[in-house]
Amino acid sequence: MKFDVLRWNQKNKTINIIDQTLLPIEKKIIELKTTNDVFDAIYKLKVRGAPLIGIAAAFGAVIGYYETLNKLNIDKNISDISKSEIEYILNELKENYFKKIEYLKSSRPTAYNMFFLLNQMMQYFEDMIYRFKSSLNENSCANVNEFLNFLELIGINLQKKANYFQTEDAKLCEKIGDFGLTLIKDGYTILTHCNAGSLATSAWGTALAPIYKAFEKGLKIKVYADETRPLLQGARLTAYELSEKGIETYLICDNMAGYVMQLKKIDMVIVGADRICKNGDFANKIGTYSVAVLAKYHNIPFYVAAPYTTFDLNLKDGSQIPIEQRPKEEIIYGFGKQIAPTNINIFNPAFDVTPNELVTGYITDRGILKPPFNF
Repeated sequence: MKFDVLRWNQKNKTINIIDQTLLPIEKKIIELKTTNDVFDAIYKLKVRGAPLIGIAAAFGAVIGYYETLNKLNIDKNISDISKSEIEYILNELKENYFKKIEYLKSSRPTAYNMFFLLNQMMQYFEDMIYRFKSSLNENSCANVNEFLNFLELIGINLQKKANYFQTEDAKLCEKIGDFGLTLIKDGYTILTHCNAGSLATSAWGTALAPIYKAFEKGLKIKVYADETRPLLQGARLTAYELSEKGIETYLICDNMAGYVMQLKKIDMVIVGADRICKNGDFANKIGTYSVAVLAKYHNIPFYVAAPYTTFDLNLKDGSQIPIEQRPKEEIIYGFGKQIAPTNINIFNPAFDVTPNELVTGYITDRGILKPPFNF
């Protein structure tokens, strides 16, 4: 299942994305030309979902490299350049390029995939620089054109790296779907929260991947999708893509989840994740914790679907996860209509943390992980 939500434009070295803030009313493609554009698109949720944010940021790092490269002052009229001059230029390039990447990292603090992929882009860049420096003799000069070609090659290789991440993400999500399919029986009804589908990844999705696999296998399944306040990703995005696929879907308000469980309408819950800690605590869209508590009370299996790029093994538990706070306007002015007093105090966390004891298992690209969790 693929929506082509993000494409790299090789000719212009830009990113084309579907502006997800406009779905399902309008399917509009916008072009991201600068790192500022990429930052804005991530922060304003024009591109969203932990895996897709990571892919967008990786391509944003490619744009950032070319922005940095174009500002370098290299005299192209000379034939040779000394090792010391090369090292000075490369140090300047690294410093300014890494500032671009740190800027991208600051767009949203919770989803780990972006940090994981950007750190790999930084390491890849450093490895290329190190190998080139090592090839230089202490007292010799290098040809300027050869040096310029090397700088261009860095950009080409960074593009290849970002392309690899995007291709790998689609494969990882399909594997999640294959493993998750083994948990779904014919006639199951599944509840999900927020959007962890194809719109949030390169293809298939995470939480929705097992559902798509079950549907394609011919299993009779139903899905209950929470609307997911305050930005309604479940209503605008999950309901949209499931209905596009032809899967029987029921959209419910967030505060109805407990009642449909009480009515024994739900056989299992599958949600996505934005960051998973070493002990199995995880962060996901606000409201996920409530769903997990309800599922535990009603003895309903609660599964989390995520690729390895979402696991942050540097964090021992959920108390260490940085939780993004969103602008109060998202609640006061819901989609352009004022629904609350202007001067009211607002608490608007984008994510909450669900403790590991509420998780039945993690559906990953490497298999289904069951408790006790110690990744």
